[in-house]
Amino acid sequence: MAFAFTKSRAFGKIRRLMAGKIVINTERCKGCGLCVIVCPKNSIVISDESNKNGYFPAKFEGSQCTSCSACAIICPEAVIEVYTEGNIVAIDQSKKKKPALSKPKT
Repeated sequence: MAFAFTKSRAFGKIRRLMAGKIVINTERCKGCGLCVIVCPKNSIVISDESNKNGYFPAKFEGSQCTSCSACAIICPEAVIEVYTEGNIVAIDQSKKKKPALSKPKT
């Protein structure tokens, strides 16, 4: 199955590939773990090292972030920033069809 990458809309099956990353202010994070629970890609874990306040903060681990922002939305301390690195649209060319023009009924 071949995919062509484009930013325009076309006919066929369309997938959006959102590459992203998050930045967590670990000194302000209290390690509640809500972001860990809501992350659909399991890219956030609780750190083994405590911050200066004695909390074990969340940390970003992995490269599968989709920039969904669920972690930033649920964070009660608002210490998570979400960045989108790209918006690539992949179109399955094997199923690409042109629209059929219908003839007027007479």
